[in-house]
Amino acid sequence: MEYVHTALLLHSAGKDINEENIEKILEAAGIELDSARIKSLVAALEGVDIEEAMNKAVATGAAPAQPAETGSAEEEEEEEEEEEDDNSEEEAAAGLGELF
Repeated sequence: MEYVHTALLLHSAGKDINEENIEKILEAAGIELDSARIKSLVAALEGVDIEEAMNKAVATGAAPAQPAETGSAEEEEEEEEEEEDDNSEEEAAAGLGELF
């Protein structure tokens, strides 16, 4: 997780997301370096529009769970549809997570 946060920090600062910059930040934070993970992260982010990915993640974020209420069949049907929507949003967010 620290590696992804480092990439987001570099992005926010307008710096290049490269191995050297990631290593500098992780070292400054006292985090043990894993060269393979760093190389993998840099390769995974190559060509990725991080701003767009973050906007998609925010747009597909699941709403907080609401307490269950006993109600009519119509209400139960709406709840089932919401659960299906939440599942597809979670899948989309998981896909984004794989990028990092």
